[in-house]
Amino acid sequence: MLMPTIFTRDLFDDMFDPRYYGYQTNDLMRTDVKETESGYDVSIDMPGVKKEDVKAELTDGYLTISASVNQDNDEKDAEGRYIRRERYSGSFSRSFYVGEDVTQEDIKARFEDGTLKLSVPKKEQQPQVEEKKYIAIEG
Repeated sequence: MLMPTIFTRDLFDDMFDPRYYGYQTNDLMRTDVKETESGYDVSIDMPGVKKEDVKAELTDGYLTISASVNQDNDEKDAEGRYIRRERYSGSFSRSFYVGEDVTQEDIKARFEDGTLKLSVPKKEQQPQVEEKKYIAIEG
């Protein structure tokens, strides 16, 4: 091995781990879904994410929530020399099937205090009325 190890881990392993920068992958986008009589209330935790970095998209019945994080933690001493520089950049997303009858106008969303709250209505699928097409018979 080229790198010194302590307890069989490289000293630089932490530098490539999102937890090193204050993010744990299991903490990103923790989601609670609550069923109500009229629909579903979805609450998604997004710590450290700004509202302008969050996107919600509805395509083919799938609601996809995505976000990106760019964080710089620069600390300088009195002369302007760096004591520490840390950066984190990443993106993440989740998708939920809400049904093809739900439109983007039906879904209500608001972002406050690092939490995205969505209200998704229940839509009953309209049964397809089978249209009978007759063939004209000559004779």
